Amino acid sequence: MKFDGSLVPIIDLTPALTGDEAAMQAVAEQVGAAARSIGFLVVAGHGVPADVIDRAWEASRKVFDMSPVQKSRYRSTDKNIYRGYFGIETGNLASTIGEEEAKPDHREYFNIGRFDLDLDDPYFTSATAKRLFHPNIWPDADVPEFKPAMTAYYHELEKLAALLMELCARALHLPANWFADKIDKHITNMVVSNYPDQPEELEWGQLRAGAHTDYGGLTILKTEDKPGGLEVQTADGRWEPVPIVPGAFIINLGDLMAQWTNDEWVSTMHRVVNPPRDQGVGSRRQSLVFFHQPNYDAVIECIPTCAERVAPKYAKTTSLEHLEMKMNQMNDTPKFNEAEAL
Repeated sequence: MKFDGSLVPIIDLTPALTGDEAAMQAVAEQVGAAARSIGFLVVAGHGVPADVIDRAWEASRKVFDMSPVQKSRYRSTDKNIYRGYFGIETGNLASTIGEEEAKPDHREYFNIGRFDLDLDDPYFTSATAKRLFHPNIWPDADVPEFKPAMTAYYHELEKLAALLMELCARALHLPANWFADKIDKHITNMVVSNYPDQPEELEWGQLRAGAHTDYGGLTILKTEDKPGGLEVQTADGRWEPVPIVPGAFIINLGDLMAQWTNDEWVSTMHRVVNPPRDQGVGSRRQSLVFFHQPNYDAVIECIPTCAERVAPKYAKTTSLEHLEMKMNQMNDTPKFNEAEAL
């Protein structure tokens, strides 16, 4: 584990991919140290093929290069179907932490849900499942390569997320498969975000993405080194940039991991800031964000070993209950409601 001048450690996962028990445990201890201190880490040696990442990146860029009229073809008019294209200022991440006066986020994004479902499994055909597992909206007419590229990328990140969750279990000195039955039917959303150039100054207090914590178990982020980037809040309230390491992913813990561990591990506040005014043009920034969310019925309550020193802080909940609460807060914006009415 190294730090490269940042509070966020860089961890090489290569030893964990060998299957050697001692090597996996050594990597797990590094993950645990990052989880307890800052809640963020950068992982290299993750095993996701570079060509899969490149194709997803290039196809995503083409989606946001489309005209506004083209992009509007791929949005849902039903706010209960979180799929397809969402325009600038349709989301407000800071509202999920109670910032009632927060400005909407200056970003556009494209949402992709889980696919390739086993429809012979009642889990995927229940009344709850029908609210969650909607068909994806693909821009096939304009960017036909987007669907195959994102499908391949999503499947690779499913595998990486499973490895990371196993490392988390080992770091907590639980059985290696402790999380397995809680994520085997996960409800992960992947969000492709585009933060456009800022030739003009935004409204005071508006950011590319307001301060927030993520909602699920963990997040896997691929982004680029452009002016106006990701910052993480330290325990003493300072904002620090997260390093961009070529070929690596940024990982951060979400609320559910903090609740599982009784805050022994931290779901850290983070934001995406605006570029300096003299770098607003040419600051366009793209991110591929895999929000790994446990099974909709996964019970989230304090892991018994995390209640030995401090009594459980959180009431029992489920993955879906927490997610829907946060999503309703984020989407309560005028432009989100305008899009629904179209």
